[in-house]
Amino acid sequence: MITSLRLRRFKNFTDETLHLGPFTLIVGANASGKSNIRDAFRLLHGIGRGYGLADIAGGKYGAGGHTEWERIRGATAEIAQFGSPWFVLSVSLSLPDTTSATVYSIAIHPDQANSGEFRTVAEMLKVGNTTIYASHPPEPDPVRDQDDETHLLLRMAKSGDQRKYGHRIAVRPDQPALTQIREHPKILRVHKEAADQVTAALANMRFLDLSPDRMRQPAFPGQDVLGDAGDNLPTVLKAICSDPAHRHALIDWTRELTPMDVKDVEFPVDPTTGHVQLAFRESDDRLVSAYAASDGTLRFLAMLAALLGTNPPSLYFFEEIDNGIHPSRLRLLLDLVETQTSRGRVQVVTTTHSPDLLSIIGNETFEHTSVVCRRPETDAAVIRPVAHLADAEELRRSQGLGRLHTSGWMEDSVSFEEGTAEDRQRSP
Repeated sequence: MITSLRLRRFKNFTDETLHLGPFTLIVGANASGKSNIRDAFRLLHGIGRGYGLADIAGGKYGAGGHTEWERIRGATAEIAQFGSPWFVLSVSLSLPDTTSATVYSIAIHPDQANSGEFRTVAEMLKVGNTTIYASHPPEPDPVRDQDDETHLLLRMAKSGDQRKYGHRIAVRPDQPALTQIREHPKILRVHKEAADQVTAALANMRFLDLSPDRMRQPAFPGQDVLGDAGDNLPTVLKAICSDPAHRHALIDWTRELTPMDVKDVEFPVDPTTGHVQLAFRESDDRLVSAYAASDGTLRFLAMLAALLGTNPPSLYFFEEIDNGIHPSRLRLLLDLVETQTSRGRVQVVTTTHSPDLLSIIGNETFEHTSVVCRRPETDAAVIRPVAHLADAEELRRSQGLGRLHTSGWMEDSVSFEEGTAEDRQRSP
């Protein structure tokens, strides 16, 4: 499980950390930076998939021009914070078979002055107090204005002291070292296995952007993986319904979610194409196809398919998980997500604007809810755990988190605390 993500000079974040739990909520106004967090996860996901930095940032295309990977949003110069020659992403993970935290960090330089390409200027993997490797490209370091921790990262990459800093390895600067070290002779097998675990964790993420039109389409038999747009929904649900308990749960959820009096879910086969369709059988024996179902119903069923399907990823990132779900039905969605994530089977990170959803979250989800907001008179954004804001727990009990969100209390509280901290720094 990923336990934290630190962003330094990435987009509109100067130096901020998002702490994660099994189910993590991110709230904040439009254009505050929530989608930039998604971009950071996607960049790390691209590293896990073994892509080069040019492909991660600019997109990867397969045969016939097919898009295999969508580019990171924004121009090249906009991925690093304005005016900065580098950015750093650090992710902390809790991996199986170890009680020590694993930390992977990468510092990237968008070379605007010359080639315009991205290249790695420093990279490090640590398990507990053991540094498995540090790396840097063979050419001179272009970074001049490092903060203390980035300077340490670079110094560790250049040091030959393996007792302190692990193996120093020189690798191609256009490809993260994490996916190059498997064949590196200096790295021990046990350390390569740790790197493989981190790579697998970063690769095993999904970013769903559900399309109701795609979810309504019939699917080819045997497709048991939900597409990013919700493709294959009928066949994924059919596979889930092979478990009688899951079938009954699906029927119950659909009955509660919609006005339909659903008694069964069916998967008729198109006699011409052989493709599997999705339909609902009502108590009066009327068959209702997916084409007649609401967008909200299909979105809920897709999220159910994602969380209950076979071989789910380790982490799902949803944008506006509540989109299209009626406020009176949000409890069903929340129960589904909190139940599945509490079992440790999958981790969910999502943005939301819904005060109704925030009003009914459980205590553990509240502890892993963060607000993103811009500092006054600047484009820089901050990330703060809502539970750590002044009087947050008491105000949540007396007024409700949804009402606090609607009133702008979260952003006001962050602004006040930021201003107080600045006043303390200026005082003699």
